[in-house]
Amino acid sequence: MNTQAQDAIAPDWHVRARALRPLGRALIGGELRPAASGATFKNLSPIDGRVLADVAACEAADVDAAVAAARASFERGDWAGQAPAARKRVLLRFADAVAAAAEELALLETLDVGKPIRDSLNVDVPGTVTCLRWYAEAIDKLYDEVAPTGSGTLALVTREPMGVIGAIVPWNFPMLMAAWKIGPILAAGNSLVLKPSEKSPLSAIRLGQLALEAGVPPGVFNVVPGFGSTAGAALASHLDVDAIAFTGSTATGRSVMRAAAESNLKRVSLECGGKSPNIIMADYPDLPRAARAAAAAIFFNQGEMCSAGSRLLVQESIREPILEEIARIGRSMAPGDPLDAATVLGAIVDETQTRRVLDFIDSGSREGARLALGGARVRVDSGGCYIEPTIFDAVDPGMRIAREEIFGPVLATMSFRDPEQALRLANDVAYGLAAAIWTCDLKLAHRAARALRAGVVYVNCYDADDITVPFGGFKQSGFGRDKSLHAFDKYTELKTTWIDLS
Repeated sequence: MNTQAQDAIAPDWHVRARALRPLGRALIGGELRPAASGATFKNLSPIDGRVLADVAACEAADVDAAVAAARASFERGDWAGQAPAARKRVLLRFADAVAAAAEELALLETLDVGKPIRDSLNVDVPGTVTCLRWYAEAIDKLYDEVAPTGSGTLALVTREPMGVIGAIVPWNFPMLMAAWKIGPILAAGNSLVLKPSEKSPLSAIRLGQLALEAGVPPGVFNVVPGFGSTAGAALASHLDVDAIAFTGSTATGRSVMRAAAESNLKRVSLECGGKSPNIIMADYPDLPRAARAAAAAIFFNQGEMCSAGSRLLVQESIREPILEEIARIGRSMAPGDPLDAATVLGAIVDETQTRRVLDFIDSGSREGARLALGGARVRVDSGGCYIEPTIFDAVDPGMRIAREEIFGPVLATMSFRDPEQALRLANDVAYGLAAAIWTCDLKLAHRAARALRAGVVYVNCYDADDITVPFGGFKQSGFGRDKSLHAFDKYTELKTTWIDLS
């Protein structure tokens, strides 16, 4: 098909956005309902400040109702009691329903968080579908064990669903991060209470509807929109929730962990913040490629990524050409209208996060870093939240922009003399989610991969991804792993059954 024909049939996303009527109610026990209190909050789009929906402001009473529905469905065996092959068929139908609703879900995601429609359509929705299908297919591939005991006993090791799982998910990839929880939680036979971020509740509610339509029994998949301090806190401290899976900031992760410990000692898994180092060695032969990857690592998704390569460590002899190339790329990525299919850099999620990012930019300048690119709020007349790609050079490792997670399109650049100094700088933060090194020295690549204290280490690439590999962090980036078969460890219990054969 030629370009003109493609343009002729391309969706007019502005027209579709005006026609869209997002649902803002909670999904509890298979029914869409308002919050028990009747309270709502306005869900605003960072694209232009428009009100997308009045969303149910769920609180403790709503969480109680959702947990009760989840517990009842679990105890009845509505889902957990189904054969693995039956759950597999339902989850595959769920994935197909998400794929069929791709354009609607992509539009919800873009309106809600401001990411470019091209990313919502080509990254977020396909990633969600892949995740759900993969865990559906994994259900009947997991085998239990027979322990190698003596001939007088039979010892069985079985993996069983935990029961009711609470999942609290972030706003940067609302649908995809939810899928990373939903897939293994439901595949394992659990019932779920999902609490989306108050900044991005819309796709979670729609996913819950699609799950019901696909045949997930009522009460198995519940959605409680609301604020972290109310709905989130109630879920984390609930006495009848067996586990909490959380993705978000390290500060909120601490609160979730405290609430879990002080309630019923429920299992907790945390995927928290990051301040990931991206190391470029002078021996890497394709510096433009490394620079392109470094730019994508910090500017993709407006820098709102826990694994963003926000610290660029460059060997002194190549610092200038690398920085010049990243700046050139940054200048070509001016923020645009997220509903324009050509836009590659969209809006920051809301006004609060915009002010936070700008405060970090101000602190970098005050502390003496050199502003090499950007640093300003743009598209102010749109009524939305936009910050241009920003690069700081000559960053001292002790500066705020070098140590704290910014969650915006802001790159902190430092130089180093040798690999030993690079690895020291890389590990000298509280976080340990991702890291990368670019080198043609095979020994150095292996040594660095072992030395870097991060859950994911990229060699000669950045942000490579596949559902088959685990994702999670070291240190204050949390613990537990999303994706891959390892995710089942978070949502199942191992039971040993001894049988005396004597």
